[in-house]
Amino acid sequence: MRIQTFDTTLRDGTQGEAVSFSVDDKLVIAQKLDELGIDYIEGGWPNSNPKDKEFFRRAQELKFKHARLTAFGSTRFAKNKVDQDPNVRALLEAETPAISIFGKSWELHVKRALGIDEQENLLLISETVKFLKDHGREVVYDAEHFFDGYNASADFALRTLEAAKNAGADILCLCDTNGGNLTHRIIEVVSEVRKRFDGVLGIHTHNDCDVAVANAIAAVEAGCTHVQGCMNGYGERCGNANLVSIIANLELKLGHTTIGRENLQNLTTTARYIAELANLPMRNDQPYVGHSAFAHKGGVHVSAVLKDAATYEHVKPEMVGNRQRVLLSDLSGRGNVLYKLKQHGLEERLDAEARRQLLERVKHLEHQGHELEAAEGSFELLVREALHPGWNPFEVVNYDVTTRLIGGTSATVTLRIQDSVHTATATGHGPMNALDVCLRQCLSTVYPNIKNVRLTDYKVRVLDSKKGTAAKVRVLVEWSDHRRSWSTVGVSDNVIEASWNALVDAIRLELMRLTEQDESIDKAVEDYCWGV
Repeated sequence: MRIQTFDTTLRDGTQGEAVSFSVDDKLVIAQKLDELGIDYIEGGWPNSNPKDKEFFRRAQELKFKHARLTAFGSTRFAKNKVDQDPNVRALLEAETPAISIFGKSWELHVKRALGIDEQENLLLISETVKFLKDHGREVVYDAEHFFDGYNASADFALRTLEAAKNAGADILCLCDTNGGNLTHRIIEVVSEVRKRFDGVLGIHTHNDCDVAVANAIAAVEAGCTHVQGCMNGYGERCGNANLVSIIANLELKLGHTTIGRENLQNLTTTARYIAELANLPMRNDQPYVGHSAFAHKGGVHVSAVLKDAATYEHVKPEMVGNRQRVLLSDLSGRGNVLYKLKQHGLEERLDAEARRQLLERVKHLEHQGHELEAAEGSFELLVREALHPGWNPFEVVNYDVTTRLIGGTSATVTLRIQDSVHTATATGHGPMNALDVCLRQCLSTVYPNIKNVRLTDYKVRVLDSKKGTAAKVRVLVEWSDHRRSWSTVGVSDNVIEASWNALVDAIRLELMRLTEQDESIDKAVEDYCWGV
């Protein structure tokens, strides 16, 4: 069955506490959603703020291949005639092919929020829908608080739908605006509405009970053929239904057509792209598209996945544009290490004893507090060291760092490089920066390309908080050489030492890469850690 997709990330999604898009952001997201194959893109409320008004003005220049841009607004105000209502006029002036308007379905809102009687509320709905239809627009009628209204008075809620339908609404969308209804109730109500109304019936759910996706899917099974939601589940309070999961479930689990199987492969990149523009971290455990969605850590799991991925994966990750990952930790079995090496034929370059030693090294480091699953750069260094035992681009002889109240921070680093001793002293913005400057000064004469490596993220976590300021800490540092990113980790009860260890490992890894261009190693330990 063909199920219409209606994305409200640019409107309802922006009501989320931490979500904010510029006009430029909204324009490129709209294009990205069109490329994904979304049917309706709700761009905002043109009469509510200058940003949305500008968006619709500039959006007229966009050329959509598939989607219908949709403006959002309310029924006319009770005090206004429909043709003179500023909100309704703004909807027409947005010049979108489709318009989504909401009306009241709950007696509580009609009496308390609007202060009008039932009959007048029905007129607001019917007159607004008819006016927009008379002006050639496709109308999506959002029955706000429909399920709560139905629970309070089924007769009243149904009559509001009749008012919209009789006035010509193309789609009747049932909204669980407060997100408080459980799945069994959604099924019961949608089933009853389906018996009474033909045409396109939609569902709009919120996640306040953590069942928004389940409710949307259940509504489809009960008769809805139009589904609304937000990418990554953005939205007010606990968010809207996650349209990413809805699309994947409808396509892969129920056999319906939404964006199409060929577009489904772009689901992961689109979800992550929008998260980047929102400047929000992508949930690693987000179903289908998260970095951890197809990640395996336990040794037993990895061993089984190596034989048949279906043992611990409910769908192939490639179907949604994601990728299988194997994490390395103290839970790792031989299969985890073998997996990393076997992907590109490296297992033959390490004999069984070398692989065993590598595994023991991983477990030892994790026991100390290292987190290699989030620092695959550190694992790559272990692999390169195992493949080339005894080879080391430099050796740390000594380092010293001093911080003064007046005079700032200075550091001195001494390295042995190719049988020569190099010493550098420098000041910096704190200990990490001072040590970094010294390290690069020592190395730059021999390895000039090291200047391209830069720090992009730095995280410190206390591992045993009961020890207070004497606690051991884990420092996770992300680096980039403008081509790729990788993370290294250091652990110590001294935060400077932990940072230094992560710094040294990152630089040592890059030097090993530069002096040994081995693409098979690069591919085997590609950085898909959750810091990226």
